[in-house]
Amino acid sequence: MTEHAPVGVAVAQFAPEADTEANLFAIRVLAELAVERGASVVVFPEYSSYFSDPIGQDLVAHAEPLDGAFVQYLAGVAQELGIHIAAGLVERTSDPSKFANTIVVLSPQAELVARYRKQHLYDAFGQTESNWVVPGALDEPELFDVGGLRFGIQTCYDIRFPEVTRRIVDAGADVVLVPAEWVRGPLKEHHWRTLVTARAIENTIYVAAADHTPPVGVGNSMLIDPSGTQLAGIGTETDVAVGFASASTIAAVRAANPALRLRRYAVVPRNEPTD
Repeated sequence: MTEHAPVGVAVAQFAPEADTEANLFAIRVLAELAVERGASVVVFPEYSSYFSDPIGQDLVAHAEPLDGAFVQYLAGVAQELGIHIAAGLVERTSDPSKFANTIVVLSPQAELVARYRKQHLYDAFGQTESNWVVPGALDEPELFDVGGLRFGIQTCYDIRFPEVTRRIVDAGADVVLVPAEWVRGPLKEHHWRTLVTARAIENTIYVAAADHTPPVGVGNSMLIDPSGTQLAGIGTETDVAVGFASASTIAAVRAANPALRLRRYAVVPRNEPTD
């Protein structure tokens, strides 16, 4: 079996705004910094292409297709820097009144290698994301490989539903990337850190979660290893943090804690939520 070097995984934290050109500039600067610090995979926040608070018609008007200018620019940066980039796209849909909250992953070959449309919309804590967003279908997880590790993706509020991550892990993921716009509020920083860490521990995987900076997001982007240890993290500033993920660490943690092998329940998708 081929022994691979650890993979540098970066969480890139900034505050996307209602200006796609400014967001692309920020992404470029942070991606270059991530590469300088050793990253091969860089995860940016949810809504990286365009964001305004509260979400509404403005985002619908600025939605783009998967082959639009935002994704094409990311593809160029990924190719030039030789990295995989994951970032949030406000995606155009067939419904003129709504958009899809989509994560795209671009490879060093400038290819769109994975996408994920947010499955659990943020209709909580006084928010109603479903007024403007089409929920993602419960499709099979799309994974991509880097340096002997398999990567999966999910989004923000999905992290409150452990079965989402478990389904991605069942598909073969070693690392799950979580672009987010984790809205500030009472105890929200505590929820964020607890949930991201729990998803790593219970699945014995790496979780890399990238949030917006304040005042809307909580910041605190982080990379957690399979034992629940934070390998890299950011406070509330715009920055990049890089940690290194390895198959040998996953194997060692799973030898000590074979929770995935010992479990007695499977995840079965349910198309519609119940009251």
